[in-house]
Amino acid sequence: MLVRHGQSTWNREHRIQGQLDPPLSTDGRRQAERLGRRLASCSFVAAYSSDLKRAMETARLIGEATDMSPVPTAGLREVYLGRWEGLNVAEIEQRFPEAWMLWTKEPRWDVVPGGEGEKAFETRVNAELDSILARHEHGDVLIVTHGGVIQVALHRVIGRANHGLFPFRIDNASISTIEKRNGRFVVSGVNDTGHLEGPE
Repeated sequence: MLVRHGQSTWNREHRIQGQLDPPLSTDGRRQAERLGRRLASCSFVAAYSSDLKRAMETARLIGEATDMSPVPTAGLREVYLGRWEGLNVAEIEQRFPEAWMLWTKEPRWDVVPGGEGEKAFETRVNAELDSILARHEHGDVLIVTHGGVIQVALHRVIGRANHGLFPFRIDNASISTIEKRNGRFVVSGVNDTGHLEGPE
């Protein structure tokens, strides 16, 4: 089960985060608490989280409801976005017009100045996911991470490389699910946010 962290203070401000480390916003903490209530009846054999604040805060709040202690790991961090990190779209367009023009034509991690790049990002994420799966051949595993990481995982199941293109919508505090059936992985849910609807 792949969970994207709750809204961060920079999500609210529409700033590029990458591997910078803003905390959850007040709304993000509420989202994480709702996630915890949604997942309280699940029985996970393990829980892992990106070690960045917005993911760890989300994971801890879920952990309080599910009685799980998430294991932090740098392998689940968001893609490193180099010189764009901390900027909003207007600032990127002003400071990096050529790279931004390329991005708007075809979003690819490789056009980000000083960034991690698509191949390195995909290799890192897949290695981390393989390591987790090798440790837990049976049972449900919770992974709290970032939108880009979830995109890589979903692309892998459907047999496509992830270049930075975003065919899947992955909202804050959403749940996406990958299942193993008859030795093969299938995507059984994407961007489930039903727990965020309705009254508190």
